[in-house]
Amino acid sequence: MKNIPIEQFQAKNKVSLSEIPTQLDEELSKKEKKSILNDYRELLSEHQDIMYAHAKYGVLICLQGMDTAGKDSLIREVFKELNARGVVVHSFKTPTSLELKHDYLWRHYIALPARGKYSVFNRTHYENVLVTRVHPYYILNENIPGIESVEDITEEFWERRYEQIRNFEKHIAENGTVIFKFYLHLSKEEQRQRLLRRLEKKQHNWKFSPGDLKERALWDKYLQYYEEAINETSLPHAPWYIIPSDDKKIARLLVAKIIYETMAKIDGIKEPELDEKVLADIEKYRDMLAKEH
Repeated sequence: MKNIPIEQFQAKNKVSLSEIPTQLDEELSKKEKKSILNDYRELLSEHQDIMYAHAKYGVLICLQGMDTAGKDSLIREVFKELNARGVVVHSFKTPTSLELKHDYLWRHYIALPARGKYSVFNRTHYENVLVTRVHPYYILNENIPGIESVEDITEEFWERRYEQIRNFEKHIAENGTVIFKFYLHLSKEEQRQRLLRRLEKKQHNWKFSPGDLKERALWDKYLQYYEEAINETSLPHAPWYIIPSDDKKIARLLVAKIIYETMAKIDGIKEPELDEKVLADIEKYRDMLAKEH
């Protein structure tokens, strides 16, 4: 696993999601998967502590995928070793009345990571070219000038929205935000099995909604628009990674591996050095504390 190049998951050319496997051809035991993930979690934690002190970069993690793709559990398992002050998770649901009084990117701008921190977006600004593309009447809630009916939402509208998203990501990348975008690539059969488990296991019943089945019936449309979004917006400064996710444990360790190995390549992230005057007097300060006994 550690020898697998992360580049093989990056969407660099035009992708066709139906041709990309949802399982990784890698035979690992449960124990091996757990061990590898633990290693990357520790490395990420150590690196984030240094990044926090360095305070020049923020990290934005964007997670997208079909229902049941494993976003929540991935967040829990990948980032559990990071210092609580260093990572903030944002789950973007249906926009609130306040959010709808602003443009669609506003709520994402205000959730961006401070320098030295991680922000994890559980669902992201891409919902605005995914859910709204499948259900265009949602756009009418945004009260956009010139959009009075679904008929006003043309192909040119979506092209402009992609351009706005590209500009948003270019702007934040140029100002110190490292962007990772992960599409958790799930097969339709695996989703069926996971939905069945939600119904069969009492402790997971609360996760199920009849609406899950309505959205599942639109699988092909969602896949089409995910593919389009990835092809329109995967750029060197804001790449998409397509993560095989039929095996949740494999998906988690791949995400951890990609984040750590990418961050480790960024030159200059190091702990700040002590001020020369403080460093020169460090023995004096040590003596002062020692004499307090």
